[in-house]
Amino acid sequence: MFTENEMPQQISEEQQQALLTVQTSTLGHLRDYGFVRGLTPNRRPLAFAGTAVTVRLPHLDSTALHVAVDRLRPNDVLVVEQSGDDRSSFGGMCAFTAKARGAVGAILSGATNDFDEVIELGLPIYSRGISALTTRILGIEGSINVPVTVGGTVIEPGDAILADSDGIAVLKPYEIAEVVGVLQQKEAAEPALKKQIESGARLSESSGASSQFGMIGAVK
Repeated sequence: MFTENEMPQQISEEQQQALLTVQTSTLGHLRDYGFVRGLTPNRRPLAFAGTAVTVRLPHLDSTALHVAVDRLRPNDVLVVEQSGDDRSSFGGMCAFTAKARGAVGAILSGATNDFDEVIELGLPIYSRGISALTTRILGIEGSINVPVTVGGTVIEPGDAILADSDGIAVLKPYEIAEVVGVLQQKEAAEPALKKQIESGARLSESSGASSQFGMIGAVK
């Protein structure tokens, strides 16, 4: 059985651009949830942000994925769950179609193929790696724009995705302004701190580690 829900409302261009001003690892200092784990990018450096369009595949049947890439819009991020299968569902033609539709990136719980072709195309992808073993068009089942689980994180259609060289963070659209504001403030303090460290200041004092450790200068 196939399921296709309506395309989600996209985050605004202003929200997308705001996300691109901050880093996932800065958010990782502040919260422990909402991070996609266990995937690697097809290249570094990279950075993209956009709206999650989700696909759930039943192992080796990628019928729904081929339909979904045709639905993609500018600034969408394709997110694919493969029900535990680790073969490639996403090769050169899917990547080309996604790029042509304006997608800014893809996140796959499985692998990719046609590596050189996709790199030349310039589409950033997070996946479990590269595989010559691929999915097939079998017409069995699949779902578009349903909640999926990728890298231990539930991603719903319409969620905001921020990906960079360090990893992938998933946010609700209503969180973007507050989160970006906090992260910008935190990141803006780093240049001054680096100058202080160059002048002899201790990182451990700034971070609070010295007071927690309680043994600065105790080891000779």
